[in-house]
Amino acid sequence: MSFDIKIINKESIEIVIPLVEKLNDYKIDFEVLKQRFSEMITQNYECAGVFDGKKLIGVCGLWFLTRHYAGKSLEIDHVYINDEYRNRGIGKEFFKWIYNYALAKGCNTVELNTYATNYASHKFYYNEGFNILGYHFVKKL
Repeated sequence: MSFDIKIINKESIEIVIPLVEKLNDYKIDFEVLKQRFSEMITQNYECAGVFDGKKLIGVCGLWFLTRHYAGKSLEIDHVYINDEYRNRGIGKEFFKWIYNYALAKGCNTVELNTYATNYASHKFYYNEGFNILGYHFVKKL
């Protein structure tokens, strides 16, 4: 089975919302997500997708920034592969593509956050060579 990985056109960004909705334990209204993604694409954000033919089966947000502790960096966000496509090596291929894309953009580090209760992702990221650097705290205002 062959899959295509590519950057999703900013005008088509809404196609990622159904997958992003599956990622979150809490529910965010579709219209709110639509507004947020339309704002995100005006910032240093891109989104990569994995396609099975024309069907979007995986997604990953890409934030490009410079960190004082890491230099030019890619922060990976909202990684999701549809359940029925898991355990086929797609995540590993997706991340290989992401690393090459980051290098082509001049990044020297890749970082990410993951939910504390998403144990399967922890194992995947450890196997990919990620290390825990700190904790991510959030305070709603």
